[in-house]
Amino acid sequence: MEQYRSYLPVIARVLMGVAFIWFGYTKLFVFGPSGTAGYLANVWHAPAPAMSAWVAIIVEIVGGLAILVGFKTRWAAALLALWCLFTGFGFHLPAGGPDNLGQFFKNITMAGGFLYVLAFGAGAWSIDGAKA
Repeated sequence: MEQYRSYLPVIARVLMGVAFIWFGYTKLFVFGPSGTAGYLANVWHAPAPAMSAWVAIIVEIVGGLAILVGFKTRWAAALLALWCLFTGFGFHLPAGGPDNLGQFFKNITMAGGFLYVLAFGAGAWSIDGAKA
């Protein structure tokens, strides 16, 4: 496994970063900010749904890009770990049901991955570099 040690952090960052870029992309370009706001208002009863939609879009796209390229990786990982915990416990767990429970555990699992990145950094193949 030692010979793969330099490749694994970048693979992990790509997998996690691309997921969040996709989540933000769909909110921005597939559903649109107004569609996302409507969904947040009607399904999740989110406060200030228009603002919440834009916060979600920005956090997910910018955070995902930062993780993907390894820029300010520990900060991005901390932000996205908190985001995953917030959305998991705040939205998916209270809604219940098998689909939402799956989303809850996806969020908790992603938070765990981001905490790992927070603890150990981006790795050598990143803008931050191995020292970060």
